[in-house]
Amino acid sequence: MPRVSSVSSSETIRARLERLRAEVGPAVTVVAATKYVSVGEMASLLDAGIDVVGENRAQDLDAKHAVYGDAFRWHFIGRLQSNKAKVVNRICELVHSLDGDSTARRLEVPALVQVNLAGEETKGGVAPERIADLLALADVRGLSTMPPAAADPEQSRPYFRRLRELAREHGLEQLSIGTSQDYRVAAEEGATFVRVGSSLLRG
Repeated sequence: MPRVSSVSSSETIRARLERLRAEVGPAVTVVAATKYVSVGEMASLLDAGIDVVGENRAQDLDAKHAVYGDAFRWHFIGRLQSNKAKVVNRICELVHSLDGDSTARRLEVPALVQVNLAGEETKGGVAPERIADLLALADVRGLSTMPPAAADPEQSRPYFRRLRELAREHGLEQLSIGTSQDYRVAAEEGATFVRVGSSLLRG
């Protein structure tokens, strides 16, 4: 996906955020996915009332935090290499994408284990049978997943439902599921976090 030159106005983002929060309900935290938002553009998100942001790259996380500090609550939602854990430990309150033993051992902040339910080779995440291994290595609060891309949001529902079942089996309460195209379905299936980028910030 190419980097887009600008985000929407603060007023537009605020209106979308209010509508999105009303749709998913108060039990769901809206995480603004800011992978394609520049350091300067983050000010518009702050003005719009966005309080939780999710970064994909440790380098971008560090650069944005250097400017905005604790004005946002920082989450990490991209693939995390173990050698970048120290950046995340210093800045983030939650990692949504834990999928490796080495990273788990270095994490000092709470995390969600990312589960690759469809077995897609191009995506991160562990197989369901590996969840317990990571629970023993880190402060795991829940699970996350990214279902296969689909035009119909309903095609995501079986994956979200299965993840909820897995979380229950392991005594976990938090679920990071749903993005711009399927967050409504995710909320219906028990999401506690939805990660929304383009439909909230662009266009």
